[in-house]
Amino acid sequence: MGLTVRAELRALPGRENGTASGGGTVAAGRHAARREIAWAAAAVEFTLTGAVLFVVVTAVRWTMASPFSRALPNVHLQLVVVAVLVGAALSLALSSRWGRLSGGHLNPAVTLALWLAGAFPGRNVLPYAVAQLGGSLAGTGLARLVWGPAVGGRLAYAAVRPGPGWSAAALCAAEAAATAAVIAVALFLLSRPPLTKWVPLALPAAAATVIVVLGTLTGGSANPARQFGPAIWAGRPAYLWAYLLAPLAGAALTALATRRCTLGRRRRCPPTRADVGASGSSPPPPPARKPPCQPPTASPPTRPSRPGSMPTPPSRGVQPDTVATDDGEKTTR
Repeated sequence: MGLTVRAELRALPGRENGTASGGGTVAAGRHAARREIAWAAAAVEFTLTGAVLFVVVTAVRWTMASPFSRALPNVHLQLVVVAVLVGAALSLALSSRWGRLSGGHLNPAVTLALWLAGAFPGRNVLPYAVAQLGGSLAGTGLARLVWGPAVGGRLAYAAVRPGPGWSAAALCAAEAAATAAVIAVALFLLSRPPLTKWVPLALPAAAATVIVVLGTLTGGSANPARQFGPAIWAGRPAYLWAYLLAPLAGAALTALATRRCTLGRRRRCPPTRADVGASGSSPPPPPARKPPCQPPTASPPTRPSRPGSMPTPPSRGVQPDTVATDDGEKTTR
């Protein structure tokens, strides 16, 4: 999520040398290829966000304003059904081929957080955000075209609003905290390569949990694109600023805190082989080994020449041994 586009940009030829064969021609071609990849990814974000918003409006329409809603008289049960359907749509979008191409953000807060965390190029943040908001408008309009006036009126195109007694400050705090929790899950999984495969399941589960927990309180948006299209189509601009800014604030704070903690940990601890493999940089040279300590060489033990005689002192070099015989004469051997 968010790393695919960066990998695509890194894989372009000539990156390792700005003056590769062909000089400026190669550099210009590389820059043009980057632009094409970025615009293609933004187009994918537009399409996937529109598809998810279509599912959101459709789920609300058939769960809360249809004969099927009589089987679920409790609003909390209805929210559970909506959360499951939306979570399934998000999971399919993230795990699809298109989702792997763009990274499957589908949320301007996710795009902002990945950029602040250093996992997404800053030049693509604005195109992604515009595409996601535009996809929200298109997906909501498609639901109006398919289901007709039933999605308007009381349903208000599935636009959310705070519950009774909720102030703007409380709404902002709740939406920011919910978004921060979702972003924390995303950054935790993306920072550990063995866990990245669980992103298409963990993030939809986190979004579904937000819908169930905050559905009757704030609406459980945690995504500016989730509220933008429905609010515009329903003509309900009240609190729209809160639903747009609060998730961005929560995402930014979480990303900055995560980046600061990560940098502090890297300064204290040397990079591991897993970190080196994830970053793509060459491993640091191994530390020089100290020579093992050599025990002091012991002198060879002296041995007496005969029982009861005194041992001779250790000699340096090769010297003849002189011993005394029984008759008092000294012999050399």
